Amino acid sequence: MLFNSLSFLIFLPTIFILYWLLSKKKLWVQNLLLLIASYVFYGWWDWRFLSLIFLSTLVDYISGIEISKANTAKRKKIWLWVSMLFNLGMLGFFKYFNFFAQSWAEAFSQLGFSVHPWTLNVILPVGISFYTFQTMSYSIDIYKGKIEPTKDFIGFAAFVSFFPQLVAGPIERASNLLPQILKKRSFSFDESVKGIQLILWGMFKKVVIADSIAQIVDKAYGGFAEFSGMALAIATVGFAFQIFCDFSGYSDMAIGIAKLFGVQLMTNFDFPYLARNIGEFWRKWHISLSTWFRDYVYIPLGGSRVKRNRAIFNIFVVFLVSGLWHGANWTFIVWGSIHAAFFLPSFLIGSNRKYNSYLVQVKKLLPGGNDIVNILITFLLVSFAWIFFRADSINNALSIFEKIVLFKDGKQLPYLFNEVLAYIITFGVFFLLGILFLYERSGVIRLNVKHNFLVSISLLLFITLFGRFDEQSFIYFQF
Repeated sequence: MLFNSLSFLIFLPTIFILYWLLSKKKLWVQNLLLLIASYVFYGWWDWRFLSLIFLSTLVDYISGIEISKANTAKRKKIWLWVSMLFNLGMLGFFKYFNFFAQSWAEAFSQLGFSVHPWTLNVILPVGISFYTFQTMSYSIDIYKGKIEPTKDFIGFAAFVSFFPQLVAGPIERASNLLPQILKKRSFSFDESVKGIQLILWGMFKKVVIADSIAQIVDKAYGGFAEFSGMALAIATVGFAFQIFCDFSGYSDMAIGIAKLFGVQLMTNFDFPYLARNIGEFWRKWHISLSTWFRDYVYIPLGGSRVKRNRAIFNIFVVFLVSGLWHGANWTFIVWGSIHAAFFLPSFLIGSNRKYNSYLVQVKKLLPGGNDIVNILITFLLVSFAWIFFRADSINNALSIFEKIVLFKDGKQLPYLFNEVLAYIITFGVFFLLGILFLYERSGVIRLNVKHNFLVSISLLLFITLFGRFDEQSFIYFQF
């Protein structure tokens, strides 16, 4: 079920009303409704995938209890590996089986051997990369003694399958989300209003900006051989805004919907395109994933506390795994490698954590010249990497990059979009950037209730007039 679908427009208010009508009942009753609603939401795509999320929930529920009560380090580690191997095995099979089989076949064919691998053409279950990471972190945190396991299976299952963030994040930690599921929640009118505002923000980003830009990007990247270097450059910058508005739009809606149910989810985006170097970009982009890899991969490998060569190795491992997490394609691995290469210089000179404060300071309304230059350079580097993320193959990505840098001729911009679409995208992007600037948490400007109301009405008007309601899926559903 998509957030931008008619079925969800009926589903959400129905569950919202039933949920709060049950608020005076025992907690397990409310959580049971939340669990059933989440399974209906997830099963809307394919009910057979419910067995996977149930098995992941059951394995980690049992593993958490067994890790906690184990009286030897060996037994604790055995149950941790049960959790890790099951989740990684399930993820590896459904997401990477065909990719590696095909890669091996191509490698052997280069050596002159004809290999026809037996593949299953496995269908990728929606959201599997998100909920497996969420359940694994639960078992790991219990093993490290950071949290205690719960014996409330219904509550735990509701935590794993919580529908607002189930299929595209944020990837929540048990230490944040589980305690909220396991305690009574009371209705808050103010939080619900904030939730509705976030839902409108996310919907605006998705159906007005992202889905409009998608028409341009799909046309340019689908027939890149016909288009000029300038047209492809515009499409690449367009994709940078498309993927941001699409993914952060989903996160806004997820956080907003969770607020309607009395739950606070973590922030997943923090003005990433205002980052002044790659290190800052990754502290602001897909925060739940980047912090997951930091805590469960980078730091266990030794982080930056080891010798420089080992630290460089650790950095590349994290970025390569991050790329592979996004999809079973060499383009994502190259994308991760590019970001590692961009990040490395600032790491070596110790400036990767130079920018930890907000861009716009209390007594400074506009950023300075150096900040603007750094923002533009970082954005261009990120946009270059997006070419490999968006292209269907490495060869296609290289061809697109070649056409851009050599200014090769071809179809120009008018072939990419009509005049009306251009106006919608231009005004939509500038409206978004302007409001985001006002919302920058700097202390310079504080929007009051009246301003927030006017913004919400404006968003609703934009959505109604210019939104595309053909139920286009969110980009990160494929991961």
